[in-house]
Amino acid sequence: MQALQFTATGSLDSLHIKKLPKPRAAAGEVLVEVRATGVNPSDIKNISGLFPYTTVPRVPGRDFAGVVVEGPEELLGQAVWGGSGKGFGFYRDGCHAQYVCVPVNAVTPLPKSLTFAQAATCGVPFITAWDALERSQVKAGTRFLIIGAGAVAKAAQVLAQARGADIVMAARRAEVVHNLQEQGIKAFQLTEEGLLAEQARQYFQQQAPEVIFETTGFWLNAAVSTVDTFGRVAIIAAPKEGVISLSSLNLYRRGGSIVGINSLLYSLEECAQMLKHIGEAFDADLPAPTGFIELPLSQAITAYQQVSAGAAEKIVLIP
Repeated sequence: MQALQFTATGSLDSLHIKKLPKPRAAAGEVLVEVRATGVNPSDIKNISGLFPYTTVPRVPGRDFAGVVVEGPEELLGQAVWGGSGKGFGFYRDGCHAQYVCVPVNAVTPLPKSLTFAQAATCGVPFITAWDALERSQVKAGTRFLIIGAGAVAKAAQVLAQARGADIVMAARRAEVVHNLQEQGIKAFQLTEEGLLAEQARQYFQQQAPEVIFETTGFWLNAAVSTVDTFGRVAIIAAPKEGVISLSSLNLYRRGGSIVGINSLLYSLEECAQMLKHIGEAFDADLPAPTGFIELPLSQAITAYQQVSAGAAEKIVLIP
């Protein structure tokens, strides 16, 4: 089979398109013919050496949608999606290939409302966002501030809207804020840390947000000073050095909580359960993903280079 593989970490130069043996499903596994697979920033970080537990040689890739071609009879020919779990693409081969083997319970039916390519854009960002909403208790009526406008932030907005939350987004760039507002999303431009609480209150009828999802890694201290009494601040990122100055006084005086969100803590099977719920939401009323680029698997190295350079659009590889 055709597959992307890296033989060392530290540089994208170790990436190569190779012909590898087609895997075979063992007992308790399914073999999926990959129809579409997303490229995530964590794939770039993986090859760059930021995950110490990665082993090589390794096929990367965390999200896939495809058709079961080996496994239990009742699953043969079924369209499924899966991925994003612990070790997948790190110390077991991922899905940037024509075929991938995973445990039987690591796949769930593809939503009827999504194409393979649309589904392949969802895994990491939607699972991360789903986990953030669940663990920070976002529900109908929750005053929910999302800092940032990347893939995870946008997934959180879509999922929170389906729950009936009162959502406001905040981003640094004026053009990003304008684009969000044109979509009918309440949004404001981030300026200074000390102004965040005042800016947020203007959009929540002079009340503080109950939950803040800080997706950038740079506004945690401001978020802690902004969230309401007994509020929750969910985080998915940190500055490169991993250290940030934080007022613990502001946190404990308001009884606040900081919730770390990391999809790599979950097994493939646990991620499949989240995808099942996310798929049900898509089939109910979530809008299908748009604004992504499809490239053949043969151009995977180019795709990685584009994501590494900060490409704004999601890239999906088509084997």
